[in-house]
Amino acid sequence: MNPRGNPAPLAEARRRHSLDKRARVLTVLATLEKQGKPLTFAAVARAARVSTWLTYAPGVREHIEAAQLRQAHSTPPSATGSPPSPLSLRTELEIARQEIKDLRDERDRLQAALRHQLGQQLDVIHASDAATRADELTALNQDLTRQLQEASSENAASRARITALEEDLIAARTSLRRMIRTENTAR
Repeated sequence: MNPRGNPAPLAEARRRHSLDKRARVLTVLATLEKQGKPLTFAAVARAARVSTWLTYAPGVREHIEAAQLRQAHSTPPSATGSPPSPLSLRTELEIARQEIKDLRDERDRLQAALRHQLGQQLDVIHASDAATRADELTALNQDLTRQLQEASSENAASRARITALEEDLIAARTSLRRMIRTENTAR
């Protein structure tokens, strides 16, 4: 097991993942700027396959705004000025839907991994409690077994005593009957 505990590897993986996303945003931003495409926060997020929130985050936002300023001051590329066709809009919509589906799948996968990791951490935390409780229950079981044996021994001794007393009672009754008969016949 990790001597620093389980949260450290998760935090490190999360940090690397965050840095990777930021690097992707900056790479995509440079590519879009070279291609002369309009630079919007949403377009950069979509092309980098990250959330729009990340494009507005400090450290990323400044790069996008600077690129937008550079693009605004440069000569605009020759554009045909024609509106997008319905086919291209449908294609972009389908791409956006697929990205949303992929992000939801990733979210579900990460949630499942997090649940699994937290479960393992809880198992580790409660393992010592479970071992202590098992020891307590074992000691209690041994004590109850000893008490049962003592009660069984006392029960057997009491039964033997009852049997002996019943035999004495039968003998006393028999003796009393004889005495009564003898007394009655003597009169």
